[in-house]
Amino acid sequence: MAEELDHLHKRLSAEGDKTIAFFEALPEVDWNHKVYRAGSGWRIREVLAHFISAERAYQRYLREVLTGGSGAPNDFDINEFNETDVAAMNDINPDQLLESYKSTREYTLQVTSSLKESDLHKKANHPWFEEKEVGWYLKLIYRHNMMHLQDVRKSLRTGESIPDSDGH
Repeated sequence: MAEELDHLHKRLSAEGDKTIAFFEALPEVDWNHKVYRAGSGWRIREVLAHFISAERAYQRYLREVLTGGSGAPNDFDINEFNETDVAAMNDINPDQLLESYKSTREYTLQVTSSLKESDLHKKANHPWFEEKEVGWYLKLIYRHNMMHLQDVRKSLRTGESIPDSDGH
């Protein structure tokens, strides 16, 4: 695996492990702690569901880009997608969500292992960030979760929900 790919793989793996460790250590009572005030007011469990949903979407669009596609459609409504996909996981218990996150990240790692260095420079469309290279989006996968986990930690520390996650 080329140097940049190896770095991305290691970061995706390490940050995935940190995310898993955070949620495994989370007391049961905190799973329903409200993190965000905006939108549907995601609780911690919905933040984890968002990680799963978003990463699966990245996987789908990455596969499309690798076969010559452009990524997310230009008219993709990211807010509607987030609210709908996260709400679809409301009946899944935290243990199942965590297992789903683990398998989702494992698949991302498998895909990353199969890439060639040249794949990192292919262009992919994103509804929020527009056109960027695949390598940039692989970094976004773990950075996205890191930013939301900062919000979760802040919300838990202060006992207050956060206005929104627009900065992410």
